[in-house]
Amino acid sequence: MTDLRRHIPPQEPAKKRADWWKGSKRWVKYWCLRLMRQNSSPKNLAAALALGMFIGALPIMPFQSVVVIALAFVLRVNKLAAWLATCYSNALTMVPFYYFLFLVGKAVMPFNNVAFDPNNLKMEQLIESGWEVFMVMFTGGLAFGIPATILTYFLSLFIIRRYRQHRAVRLLRKRIGN
Repeated sequence: MTDLRRHIPPQEPAKKRADWWKGSKRWVKYWCLRLMRQNSSPKNLAAALALGMFIGALPIMPFQSVVVIALAFVLRVNKLAAWLATCYSNALTMVPFYYFLFLVGKAVMPFNNVAFDPNNLKMEQLIESGWEVFMVMFTGGLAFGIPATILTYFLSLFIIRRYRQHRAVRLLRKRIGN
């Protein structure tokens, strides 16, 4: 008897990376388009992205979503945009990002003699290891987050306005028939 099943060779590592990269680009493009097409003003979307950037810079990993959504309600900005903007700091990037915040905080507060322990990154462990470590990371988050927030607001405002202007022209040309 012949085997009717096809033999599918295993993918090469380069092929897997290419597929992963292609899927990631597609995911990012989907969410960017979804943000651009939100029924919010460009200023509202830019403010929401800036808020998300700021909250994402703080070392409060398990509480970021709750804090950013609550603040988005209070400030009346787009909740989806604010939440998506926090996604740059996530469980996969937590160790290098928290270490980055620690280094920035250490540069801003050089008088502290505290050490970074990547094994104690849960909020409870950070607080138990001492408020000094948490405060150095929090200061680093503020030092990184404030300029990043300002840059995010103005850059995203420019990009959103430009995208919507080009989209309006494209839709108008389509209606006219050019």
